[in-house]
Amino acid sequence: MTKQKEVSKVKRHKLPGTDWKKQIPLLPGHIIVGIWVLFTFVMLAWILCASLANSREIMGGQAMLLPSGPHFDNYARAWSANNISVFFLNSLLYATCTMAGSVLISAPAAYVLARSVFKGNGLIRSGFITAMSIPQIMIVLPLFSLATQMGLTGSKVVLIILYIGMQIPYTTTFLITFFANLSTVYEEAAAIDGCPPMRTFWQIMLPLAQPGIVTVGIFNFMNIWNEYFMSLIFASNERNMSVGPGLRTVLTAMQYTGDWGGLFAAVVIVFLPTLLLFVGLSKTIISGITSGGVKG
Repeated sequence: MTKQKEVSKVKRHKLPGTDWKKQIPLLPGHIIVGIWVLFTFVMLAWILCASLANSREIMGGQAMLLPSGPHFDNYARAWSANNISVFFLNSLLYATCTMAGSVLISAPAAYVLARSVFKGNGLIRSGFITAMSIPQIMIVLPLFSLATQMGLTGSKVVLIILYIGMQIPYTTTFLITFFANLSTVYEEAAAIDGCPPMRTFWQIMLPLAQPGIVTVGIFNFMNIWNEYFMSLIFASNERNMSVGPGLRTVLTAMQYTGDWGGLFAAVVIVFLPTLLLFVGLSKTIISGITSGGVKG
């Protein structure tokens, strides 16, 4: 009887329903977001189908129907004949080196700026923010002149150095906020145990900042993967180009060969890594942005 009473109480208990009166003012925003999501999915689906169609089907508006079946050879052709493999591996090298290098340089700097009080702290922070606001086109000529004098043009090294330097202001600014939100209890406990500050940072504070480091690392990876301007200027040949300028050369070649299926296959190959990275680590990105450890 007791169990029946408890069950009846649970049935009688109703969860609070949605307040539709409060949702009505938000309806236009929901409609706009829904249209944007639908448009994005339709475009992605069309590009995916076009990458599996032949040129006649694409030009005839039948890419979504695939009347002759999927042509997976488009991907093999794009990967080998159109040099997408070279551009892909170059971008992977640039993005990975930039992601690791920017974090290794910025994390200690951000920790010091977030935890230490000294003259010039605010000035240095303002300098990083100012550096983020400088357009690339304003510094490309001095950088190119400097790289030419140092004999670094025409190599992958100059692009890796430039990319790391470009991402340091943003990475440092992002991690300053994250380290500032970590509790000081960890450092106090480490100091009581006789742990020096440098060891405290590498063994305690840096692992605690892992969500923020992963988040900013993902953003840096995607920024460099999609970068176009610097690679176009400093990559003197296709051997050093990233996927951005590389796709432009593929598009130029398509005007003569007419291999539009191979072009869309190349677009999918280039777009897929960042899509998988963002979708697979979306929860980590959100937690890294919204959380900052235990506040102290």
